[in-house]
Amino acid sequence: MDKTADTTLSPGRSAAGIRVQRSLAIGAGLLAVLAVAGAVLVPGFVSMQNARSILLLAAFLGIASLGQTLCALLGALDLSIPFVIGSANILLPSLLVSGLPPAVAIALILLLGALVGAVNGLMSFRIQGQALIMSLAVGFAVVGATQIYTTLGSIYAGTVFATIPDWLRNLAAFNGTTLGIPMPPVILIWAILAAVVILAMHRTWFGRGIYALGGSRVAAARLQISERKLWVAVHAISGVASVSAGMLLLGFSGGGFVGVGDPYLFTTVAAVVIGGTSLLGGAGGYGATVLGVLVLTVLTSILVGLGLSFASQQAVVGLLIIPMVAIYARAPHIRNQI
Repeated sequence: MDKTADTTLSPGRSAAGIRVQRSLAIGAGLLAVLAVAGAVLVPGFVSMQNARSILLLAAFLGIASLGQTLCALLGALDLSIPFVIGSANILLPSLLVSGLPPAVAIALILLLGALVGAVNGLMSFRIQGQALIMSLAVGFAVVGATQIYTTLGSIYAGTVFATIPDWLRNLAAFNGTTLGIPMPPVILIWAILAAVVILAMHRTWFGRGIYALGGSRVAAARLQISERKLWVAVHAISGVASVSAGMLLLGFSGGGFVGVGDPYLFTTVAAVVIGGTSLLGGAGGYGATVLGVLVLTVLTSILVGLGLSFASQQAVVGLLIIPMVAIYARAPHIRNQI
């Protein structure tokens, strides 16, 4: 492989490396500023209980944002994520009520998540000009079909009651412990997942191929990278991450609700943008999204502590995204694509 191709596939080098470091520095700086502001403005903000709460909520958002990050690196967005989350959240208790063993039910939902994601990726790839609408349509279809299935013989539309296995509750329990540490296991799961994804994105051909394709389709084609296979694989991963978030949220809440994924339509995109990953593809990564997730969760915690309504919280987050996008858009990589 020649030097040019190697540079294209290695996002951590030269100009690409500088862009990543710049994004991480901005995210880390913003997170530090918010932490100081929270400590000053909100009583009890600096406490173990609040830190545990922030990390727990960040874990759910971080897992849900995994697929969104990979899609953004290709220059796509997956708007089916909240609907797949809600579908998994009510499908799992429904399968448990039907008598299916928990392990089998979870494996089946993971498989369905991958299948839905793969179909979403294939259809979005074929109609890339309307990929956003296509992913949204897939989400509507999935959540509609799941509601029809789960409400057969029930009067509770969109809500499913079932006995949740103790081990699933413990994974996402606020008062849970991990290796003797007062920390919900889902936080450790997210940390391990994040480490694996970050390493895979920079150390494997699959991860480098995503960066290459998002940066230049022409270069990716010359390197014999299959655009269709990557689109399908990335969206399948997004589907698996979404159903995983939905099932973990079930362990947290204890009851299935189809609307549990609704907030993630906005927040997964916001986490990706605040982290500095380009929605045009080729720049950023999951490490940046992790910072974006933490920034967003800490900000939300501050706003809740100040007593702001949900609408006011959305307004503040929106006002935060505008300057962040303006800062990142000054990068030559972004300007050249625009």
